[in-house]
Amino acid sequence: MSTEGTTGRLPDGPMSKDGPMSKQDRLREILLETLEEGLLPDTPIPSERELMSRYGVSRATVRAAVGLLVSEGRLYRIHGKGTFVGRGRVESQLHLASFTDDMRRRGLDPATLVETVALEVPPTHARAALGLEAGEAAWRVERLRLAGGAPMALEVGWLVASLLPGLDRQDLAHSLYDLLAEEYGLVLDAGEQTVWAEVADAPLAQWLEIPRGAPLMVFRRTSTASGRAVEHVTSWYRGDRYQVHMTLERQPR
Repeated sequence: MSTEGTTGRLPDGPMSKDGPMSKQDRLREILLETLEEGLLPDTPIPSERELMSRYGVSRATVRAAVGLLVSEGRLYRIHGKGTFVGRGRVESQLHLASFTDDMRRRGLDPATLVETVALEVPPTHARAALGLEAGEAAWRVERLRLAGGAPMALEVGWLVASLLPGLDRQDLAHSLYDLLAEEYGLVLDAGEQTVWAEVADAPLAQWLEIPRGAPLMVFRRTSTASGRAVEHVTSWYRGDRYQVHMTLERQPR
């Protein structure tokens, strides 16, 4: 693919063989420098063949260098189309906060597309987390969360219906936590969360605008207000756009 008409350009000529840095690391460094100098997000980078010719390296070296940048979230691949400049990962510290507040703290403009708000019988894990009776309905809220205009996460939440009458008539396109506090007097003050990794299946890939099989970070959280479970939500975050920071302390024996 050509980079004509885009901002930034890779330097021409073969890479130097001098020094301890491997060819793949040197190529990664050149690509990274070029990204930081101005290649715009979603811009295609040159094809493997072009990179091989430009720098006098093997296909294996190109794939290794590009693969490193993909794993770091600086590039992303779309099968059959090529490799493109990523938007960079948003870093989050683990704490109880709404998506809206979380993104704003990082200088990104959050947005929400509400897909579903309906009373349904929740699956077993949600019913148990919320302390509901068998067959008891809860609000199912499905929302696509965007940051900077691009999909960041798909969120499917279950909320206790008896605590939230008329939730389907509320505006859920903004901070849910603010809405719960202001309209229902429920301040979510604690929670338990589990995190794991998955790959995107076809529906998730379509929602999040990523290739099928792309890495995802999955968060499942139960949030409480004064000890009463209110929300049980599962969120699928794009692995190329999101990372988590944790501060660890060793407990005394």
